[in-house]
Order: sequence, then structure tokens, then C-alpha cells
Amino acid sequence: MTDALQLVLEDTDGTQLETSCTRFAVIWQGRELWVQQANGQLLIGVDVEEGDTEYANLLLRPMATNLVSLQLEMEPAEAGDDDHVHGPECDH
Repeated sequence: MTDALQLVLEDTDGTQLETSCTRFAVIWQGRELWVQQANGQLLIGVDVEEGDTEYANLLLRPMATNLVSLQLEMEPAEAGDDDHVHGPECDH
């Protein structure tokens, strides 16, 4: 199994370009949203820059049979958050 993503890029005139990559980013609301495949899963992450006072969270909600809503929310970063260790109880 390969971790390469097959992409179809489309211009406003409908011209399509097929390509592949291991990961790509979309600039959305001033943040880089990185998409990559790993172990058969599609991973989406938001870059956090040094000095940020907020964490970016992505919310994916089903809207219909074939549609989803993706929302970017910012949460305040609390003092000591740098010491957080991700585990099963943190929902990350």
C-alpha cells in the first residue's frame, strides 16, 4: 500500500489536472490545512505556529448522504498546554 494521494485539480473553466503527492496543504482562513494519507486513513492537521495564543480545531459534521461540513474553530491556549500528553482520554 502506498501513502501517495491521487489528486484532481480543477480550474474555474473546468480544466482538470491529475497528479499525486504524499501530502498537500490548503490555505484556509489564514491557516495551513495539511492533508495526508497514513495507514489507510486520511489525516487532516492544522499547523500551529510558535507564539500562537489559540489552537486551531477542525470540526467535520455530516450534512447529507454525500456532504460534510468542515469548520475551523480557534480555542484559547491555556498556560501549561505545552506539557499536554496525548492519550485516549483527551479526544485528540
